[in-house]
Amino acid sequence: MQHPRRKRRTNIVLLVALWIILLVASVTILSSAVTPFLKSLQTQTLVSLDWAGYVVASNNIYPLPSVVGVNGSWTVPYVATTTVDSFSAAWIGIGGQMDTTLIQAGSEQDSISGQPVYSLWYELLPANSITIPDVKVLPGDQIAASIQLLDSKTNTWLVNLADLTSGTCFTQNCTTQNLDYNSSRLTAEWIMERPTVNNQIAPLSNFGTITFNNISAMVSGKAGTANAFPNYQVIMQDRQNNQLVTVSNLNKDGSSFTVSYG
Repeated sequence: MQHPRRKRRTNIVLLVALWIILLVASVTILSSAVTPFLKSLQTQTLVSLDWAGYVVASNNIYPLPSVVGVNGSWTVPYVATTTVDSFSAAWIGIGGQMDTTLIQAGSEQDSISGQPVYSLWYELLPANSITIPDVKVLPGDQIAASIQLLDSKTNTWLVNLADLTSGTCFTQNCTTQNLDYNSSRLTAEWIMERPTVNNQIAPLSNFGTITFNNISAMVSGKAGTANAFPNYQVIMQDRQNNQLVTVSNLNKDGSSFTVSYG
């Protein structure tokens, strides 16, 4: 015959075990529901007339002026020549997404007068872009780019562009105290753009596919890939809401993504 006290203890053990099972099940269900929600807060989507790619910030709602560095690399794509001049620019940058300030550096792939034209350049808005004549680039060349704030007091920036295929590089110290440029430092970007030419957004050249690799930023004293920060996926559309390019999701560690024409 079973002792009544032992029976009560057995019932209590069974109840505790059942409670643990229910708790684990509820946590699993909650996690499966919350994870996509948190991811949606981490990555949001923007539509642009001229940009496609990714933007990161300290916060998607109230970003801090805390971006001091950005890096990335890509292979210069071949462009299809057209009878109508068309343009495309691949670049990294700081600022410009939520304001009018932007420092950027990258490559341009154009079709002008039926001929492909390739170049490297940098720009500090509102000044015009500056082409780098000393570095000759060809389609298929691998480009590495970086922009870093050297001194916040003097507003000095370091711009680096390197053609890793040819072994040539460009480095420029930009002290902007005497210029109109004054970075907001709110965002870092990796962008494929159809640039403004003669005060109008230009037709986008057919660049095929381009992959941005080794993307990283320094935000609020923390270095990381795009996954390390709140970010936006930027989709390029024309004024008739036709999507001009396809932007892939970030890869698993957030260090690369692909933009495809059409």
